[in-house]
Amino acid sequence: MTEISLDNTVAAIAAELPGAAELFRRHDISFCCGGHVRLSEAAVKAGLAPSALVSELKALEQAAKRDAPEETSDLIGHILDRYHQTHRAELAWLIPLAQKVERVHGDHPSAPIGLSQVLERLRDELESHMMKEEQVLFPMMRRGGSPAIAHPIAQMRDDHEEEVEHLRTLEHVTHGLSLPQGACGSWTALYTGLRKFTDDLVTHMHLENAVLFPRFEAQSPAAS
Repeated sequence: MTEISLDNTVAAIAAELPGAAELFRRHDISFCCGGHVRLSEAAVKAGLAPSALVSELKALEQAAKRDAPEETSDLIGHILDRYHQTHRAELAWLIPLAQKVERVHGDHPSAPIGLSQVLERLRDELESHMMKEEQVLFPMMRRGGSPAIAHPIAQMRDDHEEEVEHLRTLEHVTHGLSLPQGACGSWTALYTGLRKFTDDLVTHMHLENAVLFPRFEAQSPAAS
């Protein structure tokens, strides 16, 4: 995981640290289009003391470490139940709701044009990713792993990078999940659901990248 320091970019931290995206939104810090600036610059531009922003992010980092079971088999079960099934269920209603908001409010300057397409691409790639974990990677892990496990783990990490790009696009087309004045109930429900979904996805990736995968990557020949 990217270390939290003033030299890191906003985009890198938002993509890897659960809760960081919402923290940045709360401080009006963009992490899609303007996300490639250093944390120090972003803090100053937002009128914040850089050290205070780092402290808030480090508190999120500590919270993320307490998010899931420690034992590997229990952690895998947690990822399957809390994230795989939840992503599927939420995307099943977020996509049609996004289509409705785009259709009804398409002439509004803040309309999230293209959002449903972003979510459909993310759903398709995420479904493929989760199936590979469920059918190949997680069973290997539950059997104790093997030197051959390095390849599927590397592929999952690559998939995560693609998912991060979709999240940045989502942030862009929704203008930072910013609701316009007087937004209807459907639009409000859509963005509320997207906030939870996107933070869940970052937490899911964090648990795999920073907690689960490193336990098995040490088995690869390159690590020995």
